[in-house]
Amino acid sequence: MQLDFAAREVTLKLVYYGPALSGKTTNLIALHERAGKEARGRLMTLETKNDRTLFFDLLPLTFRSQGGDVRLRIKLFTVPGQPIHASTRKLVLQGADGVALIADSRLSETEHNAASFIDLRDNLKANGTDIAKTPLVIQFNKRDLPEIRSDDELRKMASRGKEPVFTAIAKDGVGVLETFLALLQLTWSTVDEVHGLGQKLRVDGAGLIADAARQLNAPSGISELLERRLGGSFEALVGPRGSVSPPAASTTGPRTQGGRG
Repeated sequence: MQLDFAAREVTLKLVYYGPALSGKTTNLIALHERAGKEARGRLMTLETKNDRTLFFDLLPLTFRSQGGDVRLRIKLFTVPGQPIHASTRKLVLQGADGVALIADSRLSETEHNAASFIDLRDNLKANGTDIAKTPLVIQFNKRDLPEIRSDDELRKMASRGKEPVFTAIAKDGVGVLETFLALLQLTWSTVDEVHGLGQKLRVDGAGLIADAARQLNAPSGISELLERRLGGSFEALVGPRGSVSPPAASTTGPRTQGGRG
C-alpha cells in the first residue's frame, strides 16, 4: 500500500493467482472492457502463441471519490500459472495488498487448484507475509463447462473458511465484477484497519468502494453484488483468522485446460 497525503491518493496492489489457464487474464480483460475510460489504464499482457501468460499481466485502474478529492489507484496483476515460472510468481506477489485465487471448477483440476493454493501460501511466506493475514478471495471459474464441482459442494467448502467465494464464467464477464469488488472491499477494510486511511484522508471507505463499482458500470449496488458469494466474510484481517485450506482439495474437486491463464 502506498499513501500520498499531498495528492490524497491511495495505491493498492492486487494479484490474481491460480493455475495455468484458469482464467486470470480473462478476468482482467473483462474488467478492462467494462471500466470507464477515465478509470482504466492500458491493459498490458505478455502471452505466448498458446494464450498462456509468459510473465505477467498488468491492468492499472483509477477510481475517484464522488467528490473527486480522493483517488484510489489499483495495480492489478496476474501471475503465470505454469510450474516453470515459480520464481516469477514469487516476484510478482511481493508487496501484494490482496490476492484473488482463480480456480478451475472442473473436477479434473482439483490437484492443480490445491497445488496453486499451496504455492501461493509458500510464496507469501517466502516474501515475509502470512496468508492468514492476507486479504484473499476465491473464484471458481468456468462454470459453463461439464463435470464441474457443484454449487452445494462449493458452499460446503466456503463454510470451512472466511475467504469470500464466488463462481464465474469469466469469458462472458459473469462473476468478474463481484470477485474484484469483493477483493477490493476486503483489502480496503484490512489496510484501513491497520493504517487508518479513512480517518487520515477523511473519506468513507464504503462510499469509495461504491464509487469504484459505479465507475466499473456495475449493474446493481455493491451490497447486492457482494451478497452473491457462496460464503465467507469481509472482516478486516488484522490477526489470525483460523484455518485456511486449499480450495477443492479433496479428490472430488476442480484443475485446468482451455481458456486463458
